[in-house]
Amino acid sequence: MNFPKSRVVQAGFVALALLAAPLSQANARPAPESFADLAARVLPGVVNIASTQISKERAQNGPEMPNFPPGSPLEKMFRDFMERNGQRGPGRNLETRKSQSLGSGFIIDAAGIVVTNNHVIDGADEITVILQDGTTLKATLVGRDEAVDVAVLKVTPEKPLTAVAFGDSDKERVGEWVMAIGNPLGLGGTVTAGIVSARGRDIRAGRYDDFIQTDAAINRGNSGGPLFNMDGEVIGINTAIASPSGGSIGLGFSIPSNQAKNVVEQLRNYGKTRRGWLGVNIQQVTPDIAESVGLKEPVGAMVARADEKGPAFGKINGGDIVLKFNGTDIKELRTLPRVVADTPIGKEVPVVVWRDGHEVTVTVKVGELPEDLTKLASTGAGPSRTTELNLLGLKLSPVTKDTIDRFQLPTDQKGAVITDVTSGSIADEKGIKAGDVITEVQQEEVKTPAEVADRVEKLRKAGRKSVLMLVQTQQGPKFIALSLAAPKGQPG
Repeated sequence: MNFPKSRVVQAGFVALALLAAPLSQANARPAPESFADLAARVLPGVVNIASTQISKERAQNGPEMPNFPPGSPLEKMFRDFMERNGQRGPGRNLETRKSQSLGSGFIIDAAGIVVTNNHVIDGADEITVILQDGTTLKATLVGRDEAVDVAVLKVTPEKPLTAVAFGDSDKERVGEWVMAIGNPLGLGGTVTAGIVSARGRDIRAGRYDDFIQTDAAINRGNSGGPLFNMDGEVIGINTAIASPSGGSIGLGFSIPSNQAKNVVEQLRNYGKTRRGWLGVNIQQVTPDIAESVGLKEPVGAMVARADEKGPAFGKINGGDIVLKFNGTDIKELRTLPRVVADTPIGKEVPVVVWRDGHEVTVTVKVGELPEDLTKLASTGAGPSRTTELNLLGLKLSPVTKDTIDRFQLPTDQKGAVITDVTSGSIADEKGIKAGDVITEVQQEEVKTPAEVADRVEKLRKAGRKSVLMLVQTQQGPKFIALSLAAPKGQPG
């Protein structure tokens, strides 16, 4: 049997800091005298999960078949010899090997619907659910979602099971008591308790990271188990730990129930997750970008491009900064993909964007996220003249046959090609590289190096502290704000 299965985020992990906020005494829940009554009530709704992988391997009962050239007469002669002597041949002497991993889950429907992590059952040929009383039930997979790491299973019990209910994870505050139940190290139903240590953790597990952090002990095998609030509601699915050793050090992470509920519903209804989609490429709003477009603070998600095949095309433009989506404030970049994904497909929603120095509200009909997203290439052209922008540390060239061949650009590329970046310059610090192409300056299209230089100089003379450029990189289009303050040793 394999070691009980769980996702471990190995430390090398940056230390996390948590700012304390005063709690209202009127609303604070007192520390429980005991967790016993709560544990007794919800334990029957928590299950152990055994997933089995079956593989066939050749038994080590004789010499290996040499590697002969295909069609070699020696190959047939050697095979005939081995088979006559009862040794290994094609399709003979295969051993069936089983490897088993253990995890946790919980029942959400008395008819036999079980929720767990996808990584608990990933690749399994057989899945067994073990109830608290020791009853074992064969399970079938209803659906799974790799992006959020959730899976839904179905068992057929002889009588109705004890189910637990999802709660509202958004109501759980930092410092609230929580209780975890699972199958650590294959020991079976184990109860641990702690508090909500932090909210909204991004542990780089995926684009939809929004984990609840808890100090309730979570170990290998706890994956897929529930995190309960003091009302006995599931407010998280225990999924990962940060640990240098693989054991609990008080850094556990749970998928919030409000995120999991939508995924579970989709899996039950469709067997897969159908996510909302805007069809925009977005990037972080830095302080430099915020200053360059007149925002008071660096908030929102900046749109680098709207896919012409996406639902937002014609409504949201490249250069817009999404500040609010369907009533939800977009304070940071990673908030937008989550709220869009959870929005019902086909729903028309208001989107507040920052455009041309003020807020604009547009209405967008949310589409369905395609399984394969196609990146669209930028287009453009320009006359032939090289320009140096010493202030920024850039050398620019027009799009020519030479630059297209040299940097493997699209034949219809437009803009100003960056042919050289001065080491240690402002552009170098921002990650700009030779072969990148400037297509916009201050959200206006540019077609030649001269146009880039002219607009940069006008901004500098106007006293602007930075210039906003749309740069086509190898990873796609990206807005980059470059400081116009003269570096030491350079004239202003």
